Amino acid sequence: MLTKFETKTARVKGLSFHPKRPWVLASLHSGVVQLWDFRMCTLLDKFDEHDGPVRGIDFHVQQPLFVSGGDDYKIKVWNYKQKRCLFTLLGHLDYIRTTFFHHEYPWILSCSDDQTIRIWNWQSRSCVSVLTGHNHYVMCANFHPTEDLVVSASLDQTVRVWDIAGLRKKNVSPGASVAMDPHRASAGSVDLFGTADAVVKHVLEGHDRGVNWVAFHPTLPLIISAADDRMVKIWRMNESKAWEVDTCRGHYNNVCCALFHPMLETIITCSEDKSIRIWDMNKRTCLQTFRRDHDRFWVVTAHPTLNIFAAGHDGGLVVFKLERERPAFAVSHGDNQLYYVKDKYIRMLDFATNRDNPALQIRASKYNPFSLSYNASERACLIVTRIASNLDNSIYELYHLPREIDSSNQPDSTDGKRSAGIAAVWVARNRFAVLDKSNTIQIKNLKNEIMKKITVPNVTDIFYAGTGMLLLKELDQVTLYDVQQRRPLAAVKMAKVKYAIWSTDMSYLALFSKNMITIVNKKMEIMCQVNESIRVKSGIWDESGVFIYTTSNHIKYTLINGDHGIIRTLDLPVYLTKIKGNSVFCLDREQRPRILTIDPTEFKFKLALVNRRYDEVLHMVRTCKLVGQSIISYLQKKGYPEVALHFVKDNRTRFALAIESGNLEIALDAAKQLEEKACWEKLAEIGLLQGNHQIVEMAYQRTKNYEKLNFLYLITGNIEKLQKMMKIAEIRKDSSGHYLSALILGDVKERVKVLKNSNQKSLAYLTAVTHGLEEEAEFIKNTMFAEGEKLPEPHPAAMWLQPPPPIQLQEQNWPLLSVASGFFDKAPVGSLGMGTGHTMGAAAVGGSELLAGAEEVEGGAWGEDADLVLDDDFGTSGDARGDEEDARQGRKGRESEGPGWDVDDDIDLADIDLPAGAELEAAGDGEGYYVAPTKAPSVAQSWSNNSQLAVDHVLAGAFESAMRLMSDQLGIADFTAYKTHFMSTYQRSRMMLPTTHGVPANYTYPLRNWRDPIGGKTPSLPAVGVTLDQVKAILVAAKQSTTGGKFDEAIERFRDGLLWIPMLNVDRRQEVEEAQKLIEICREYLIGLTMEAKRKALPKEGLEDMKRSCEMAAYFSHCKLDVNHQILTLQTALNLSFKLKNKKMAASFAKRLLDLGPRPELATKTRKILMACEQDMTDAHQLDYDQFNPFDICPATFKPIYKGRPVSKCGLCGAGYSPQMKGQLCKLDKCAAIDVDATGLKIMNSSR
Repeated sequence: MLTKFETKTARVKGLSFHPKRPWVLASLHSGVVQLWDFRMCTLLDKFDEHDGPVRGIDFHVQQPLFVSGGDDYKIKVWNYKQKRCLFTLLGHLDYIRTTFFHHEYPWILSCSDDQTIRIWNWQSRSCVSVLTGHNHYVMCANFHPTEDLVVSASLDQTVRVWDIAGLRKKNVSPGASVAMDPHRASAGSVDLFGTADAVVKHVLEGHDRGVNWVAFHPTLPLIISAADDRMVKIWRMNESKAWEVDTCRGHYNNVCCALFHPMLETIITCSEDKSIRIWDMNKRTCLQTFRRDHDRFWVVTAHPTLNIFAAGHDGGLVVFKLERERPAFAVSHGDNQLYYVKDKYIRMLDFATNRDNPALQIRASKYNPFSLSYNASERACLIVTRIASNLDNSIYELYHLPREIDSSNQPDSTDGKRSAGIAAVWVARNRFAVLDKSNTIQIKNLKNEIMKKITVPNVTDIFYAGTGMLLLKELDQVTLYDVQQRRPLAAVKMAKVKYAIWSTDMSYLALFSKNMITIVNKKMEIMCQVNESIRVKSGIWDESGVFIYTTSNHIKYTLINGDHGIIRTLDLPVYLTKIKGNSVFCLDREQRPRILTIDPTEFKFKLALVNRRYDEVLHMVRTCKLVGQSIISYLQKKGYPEVALHFVKDNRTRFALAIESGNLEIALDAAKQLEEKACWEKLAEIGLLQGNHQIVEMAYQRTKNYEKLNFLYLITGNIEKLQKMMKIAEIRKDSSGHYLSALILGDVKERVKVLKNSNQKSLAYLTAVTHGLEEEAEFIKNTMFAEGEKLPEPHPAAMWLQPPPPIQLQEQNWPLLSVASGFFDKAPVGSLGMGTGHTMGAAAVGGSELLAGAEEVEGGAWGEDADLVLDDDFGTSGDARGDEEDARQGRKGRESEGPGWDVDDDIDLADIDLPAGAELEAAGDGEGYYVAPTKAPSVAQSWSNNSQLAVDHVLAGAFESAMRLMSDQLGIADFTAYKTHFMSTYQRSRMMLPTTHGVPANYTYPLRNWRDPIGGKTPSLPAVGVTLDQVKAILVAAKQSTTGGKFDEAIERFRDGLLWIPMLNVDRRQEVEEAQKLIEICREYLIGLTMEAKRKALPKEGLEDMKRSCEMAAYFSHCKLDVNHQILTLQTALNLSFKLKNKKMAASFAKRLLDLGPRPELATKTRKILMACEQDMTDAHQLDYDQFNPFDICPATFKPIYKGRPVSKCGLCGAGYSPQMKGQLCKLDKCAAIDVDATGLKIMNSSR
């Protein structure tokens, strides 16, 4: 059984697959109905309106409906799109067991413990018939898939077949009025001629106890029933009678459910004996049995179209397949042909002609072939058949295909050479390698004779790797192995690899497991990794070097640099065989060749961009329809926002991209369209950085930011516009701005005027007196000061400070470098409906037009609302239109030129004699264009590009990629504990060197490979602050705290040391092994110390508390600690067990303690206790402790997990947990998830 999806919920009593979508409905004993997506492994919705358990559930075939029936006597019809119950059908008087829709008519069939079966019309929401006859609970009732029949099972030990043809005629036939009149459609109604709606056709008796389930065969006149007598019976029927065919015996508890396999001649049953059994329908023998340890199975159902099943048990549901559906195939690139196995034949498909012919008939097998390897030079095939339940019984077969394949004749059958082997692949023209069950690789010739043997421990599979090479799959890595030299060449860490696919030129290799794809080069160095949320099914390399792969839902791609995306969606999974242009050749699960059409534009565009083939990029921009936020975000991320401008028509997005790329013209055009204050402010900020005063002026004017306008005119020395701004401030009655403008301009009279209007008489008087305005001072004295009021005295040393005049008016924009146009500057932005706006000259004119005439305005618009009156085009309309008109006039003039000028007369260059060797200089080459150098990536960015170590990414500041690496390598799920480690590491990555005053500081980056030449082959890598010796020092301090009994302090130090280990960088394999040993030390101490702290916190009142305390002390003694700490743990366990009168256990602790050589006084005391225990070697109390059976201690429950039981491991510390803890955070390190796919600790670069 291949488990595809599993849930942990309350007991599942009913199941139903959606006919088209990857959904399964589960009705629970808790009263909830759950809707799951079994392909994405997510809960889509919950429906909770029933009171009590829900036992019946079923999807409608066509409508977005499902029906449920529960112990609250109610049948509810739901709409899953509207996520609500549409209506409730009432009528049953006891628990409802099953509910099913009819495949064609608007009927619902239900059965109940009230001993009745009811048929409801869900359109009229009424009961159209009641079937009575059973004299006990009716446990199940089912419609026939094609005929007007119903079958029911009851605890009265009978199975009844009902004929409902009369009901169909009355309710469905044209002109029938019964369906419209619910009173006439009463239960068991009889028409005028005495025909009942439903009659019993057959009564099947044979079970000794109550029958729990019954079902029809999809196509044959067969019935299957399951009962409490632990038997499954098969019945056959015809028009006149029904009889028992055979019985399947094997279950040893009540059989709850049984069904016929929709496609094969097998039967599937489930029982309360915690097993699912598969039976051969012809031989009536059990083929396979799948068991669970603690959960009874209650229901099993089949998908209407796919080869998958679902079973409900006490702890949830499981969706499974009985066997692999992946076809066995191989592609011969030289011949452009596909070889695959289908229906006992090796078939050949020619990709060029699409002609599919059988090539050879092979031996029949009840198991599907696992893989096929093809040797084009010898036309030989290796077919491997693996038996999942027992790999040791796997076999391979060697077949030689005929040279000529005649499509008109049936191919001959041949007996291939068969031998035992788990895997078989070709390693040379006339040699192939076989992996046998004893972990030995056998090199064989075409006669199947052994030529060489190679012992490779821990190898579970082998893959093709070219001539004389093999890929060896081990537990946590894949190794490239040289068969001739018998030595490994390179290895890559990756666990649970399923398939390996080489590119056509053998330069790259794609390794993929259940949910991960890893691309490596020939040296097994990781180029990129892609994680998927659902299963990866197949993959193939495109001729351009892009890896195309399929999941259950999509065809996807990934580039070698890690950029990936979706090409198209799939209804059903397919297995890729070849890609050519926009056509993908593949096989489906029925081994049928198919050709799918894809759009390769997106990945070809990204590939061209990555490879800097900008001509191809522009060609695709002009000719292809590249749309979508994914392309835009990708271009932004890769630093090509100017390219992204070609795909965008939304003004807001265009504005953001133009700002990012520094294209002020497009940004100005978008800002005019948006007319938002935030856009103008951002535009002004970027324009100021680029020194474009005209755009900055326009933006400040549009946002009416007078303070910044004042400052802009000040720094550009525009006295005229400053005077206009002063007038505007006066009109706006902005006293502060008015005074500031007057102060900047040195206009004393305006300052006095502002102070007078603000009633600042003292300041006004002092300003007038200090600057020699005697008449103005006298006027202020007479009008604003009362008679006899004391006047302020001016300072005797006061001076008139006049602002210095600007040396030069700076209204022009900053000069820019003349650079050669790049590829993307030539692209037709405007042709895509995105104009570039007005020219900068127009913007400059517009800026000056705004303030024109401000001096003449006294009232009117300025005085009424104290605001600016802004033209729609901000003053650009007149001049810009004028410029355009001039340009048009110029063009007209040129078009209507007279014959006066002779510049159009062509010169015949052939008549000109040039000196030998003379060449004309290309136009523009002598202009002296300066091409601005591209900005080099930062040092920190190169660190993250050059390394796959998490610590290098942290030092580079790329925390997100560091987290992703640690999640992939160690299963880290919660990085809260790593915050301080990340920050302290990042602070060590750079040094700041102070410079002169007012100049930013320089940064320097310490490197660990500083001896290597700069710009050489070895990329720069950062110096790592924490070393292996420092981690050892942390653990030494933690052990000292342990010796002193400071357990809480010791736990924190051990955890801190454990968290630092993935942040190391080492140079040698020995150091990697040493780091792994340090992880084991941290794990053992953390388990023991946390358990001891928990033990000390336990109450010590009752016997059970004392027993639990003794158990935990005994477990602690098995932690692998230093000898001095081991003595302390054994001493504690010895004392507690002796006090509990478990003398046999105490004696074992005493012997172990004496073996460690304790100090003399402790040894004397221990021998005395041992002598006392040996007088009565018995245990007074039974404890959950077996010293002779190796065990792991679960840090969550502090209970032993003995050898042989399932255990889930933490990816970081390796602590063992019970399987129920899967997916939760480790209790020791508090950051890693339990039992997730992880590649393992990586603290050394593969290049070493």
